[in-house]
Amino acid sequence: MNNIGDYIKLFGIANLMTLNDLDNVEKRYGLELGHKFSVREERDEIYYPQFEMAIRDEARMMAQYYELFYCLENAIRALIKETMIAEVGITWWDSGKVPQVVIDEVRKRIKKEVESGVTRRSMEQIDYTTFGELGEIIKSNWDLFGSIFSNSKAVESVLNRLNTLRAPIAHCSLLAEDEVMRLQLSVRDWFRLME
Repeated sequence: MNNIGDYIKLFGIANLMTLNDLDNVEKRYGLELGHKFSVREERDEIYYPQFEMAIRDEARMMAQYYELFYCLENAIRALIKETMIAEVGITWWDSGKVPQVVIDEVRKRIKKEVESGVTRRSMEQIDYTTFGELGEIIKSNWDLFGSIFSNSKAVESVLNRLNTLRAPIAHCSLLAEDEVMRLQLSVRDWFRLME
C-alpha cells in the first residue's frame, strides 16, 4: 500500500465486512447485538408497502452486498484514476493508455444517457466503465499497476471472480449463502493483492 488513502479504503471495506459478519451472527442466533444505528428510512409509503414482505426482507438483506460492491467498484475506479494521473497526467483517459474498446463502450453509454434526457451520472468517463473494463485498464497498463499488485494473473483471477459475483447483486437476485462467503473471500483476496 502506497498512501494513507489506501489504508482508509481498506479500513472502510474491513468495517463493512465486520458489519456483515455481525449481521450473520444476529440472523443465525436470533440476536440483536445493537451494532446498527437507527435512522428513519425514507421510503415510498404508497407503493413500497404493496410489495410482499418476503421480497422486502430479501431486498434489505441484499442491500449490504450492494453496499460492499459499490464501495469496492468505486475504490478500484479511484485507484486506477489516481495511479494514471500520477503516471500519465490529468489527460490520462485520452493518452492512449485506455484500451480503445473501453473508450468506445463508454462513449456509447454517455451518448445513450445524454439522449435519454436523464441527469448524467458523472462527468468522469471512468464512472461509465463496467467492472470488467476496469480489469482491462489494469491489465493493459500492468507496467503502472505492477508496483501496486503482487501478481497480474492473481489480479485477473480475483477480478473475474468478483465480476461473476456482481451479476446477482446488480440484477436483483438473491445471493446464495456459498456465494456470500465467496464474495467475502474475494474482497479479502483483492486487498491481499495490494500488500
